[in-house]
Amino acid sequence: VTGWINLLGQIAGIASSEYGASTMLLAAVSMGSDFTYTPTTGTVIGVMAALTVLTGIVNSLSTFWMEKMTKTYVIFHVLVLVSCCIALLAMATPSNGTPKNSAAYVFTNVESTSGWAPTGFSFLFGFLSVSWTMTDYDATAHITEEISQPEIKAPWAISTAMLFTYVAGWLFNIVLCFTMGDPAVILASPIQQPVAQIFFNVLGKSGGIFYTVCAFIILKFVCFTAMQSLARTVFAFSRDRLIPGSRIWTTINPLTQTPIYAVWISVFWCVAINLIGLGSYAAIAGVFNVCAIALDWSYCIPIFCKLAFGKFERGPWHMGKFSAAVNVYACVWTLFVSVIFVLPTVRPVTALNMNYAVAFLALIFAFAAVYWVLGGRRFYTGPLVEADIGEGESIDASGRFRGRGGSGSGSGSAEGEERKVEGLGKA
Repeated sequence: VTGWINLLGQIAGIASSEYGASTMLLAAVSMGSDFTYTPTTGTVIGVMAALTVLTGIVNSLSTFWMEKMTKTYVIFHVLVLVSCCIALLAMATPSNGTPKNSAAYVFTNVESTSGWAPTGFSFLFGFLSVSWTMTDYDATAHITEEISQPEIKAPWAISTAMLFTYVAGWLFNIVLCFTMGDPAVILASPIQQPVAQIFFNVLGKSGGIFYTVCAFIILKFVCFTAMQSLARTVFAFSRDRLIPGSRIWTTINPLTQTPIYAVWISVFWCVAINLIGLGSYAAIAGVFNVCAIALDWSYCIPIFCKLAFGKFERGPWHMGKFSAAVNVYACVWTLFVSVIFVLPTVRPVTALNMNYAVAFLALIFAFAAVYWVLGGRRFYTGPLVEADIGEGESIDASGRFRGRGGSGSGSGSAEGEERKVEGLGKA
């Protein structure tokens, strides 16, 4: 169940990110036409599909290029964020027609337009966009087989990335609230991209197009790395025989050393899910909403099991005596926001504004349960383990480790080079 809801969450996350990148790019095009061009739903879906294919092509390259692009992205992201904040604060003036909002408005005002009472519900619904952004915490963990010292580097990468996103994202939202002007004007925008409209209102046509395109580029980098994470997850679950057609998805391309079929099955499902948007935006919005819930649950189920059963061996990177308290808080918080995220955000509720996230969650739980009963329980005995076999050590025909002096071939190398073999159970 944890594996399947993690897969669902990642697919929904990439699908929604590609959808957002499409709308951001088309918003820049609309600005360039002085808003005479308004993209249709079909255009948004078509551009989304093309962008997702581009993401698949990039992920079909060697991880060497992904590493170079990621390093470039980090620098680009920070420079864009800092310069955008400075530009917005400098240009948002009464003489420019965009006076800044007051601090009281920014930090205390909550407007209820959802039909829910009391007003606090509108504040709680605001967690959805934040939680959608603050997901896929474990992206680094999915490529640990491709880095050295993963037990140290992966937790540090996750922690530093989340710290930067928390602080920088919070400050950027404050800047947007100070400079956005009247929210009613922003929400009435013909391009239906509030942040892009803020850029246009404050910075003018050229500045608006520039930073909207920068936001699009940042979103695409997010999609590149998220697709890498999803493809590695598909590969790992297929290696554990948890996905139909597992032999196909575990194929490694000899030129790029990447699971290329896992990449393209991921591309297929991300595009397929977004095609729902052609029929109903409410349905596709439900897919986007389920992203945060599914991913957070996939993290908290193992955390809950650790608390409930205690069969857990710490690695070298841990939180010491604070670990249990943080674990409890994570589970309670996830349970709380999950209730918020499955509620309809507008009242009265109709078929057009219903939050269908709960339906998608029920569907994936049902599928996981049926798949387990019909097949998974018969062949899944735990993750396959890759063991390093040194000189003089061997495995027998059944895949069991024989140790030094056992029958069968060892590494066969005079220099004691290690080779990896795949066996069941503990190495």
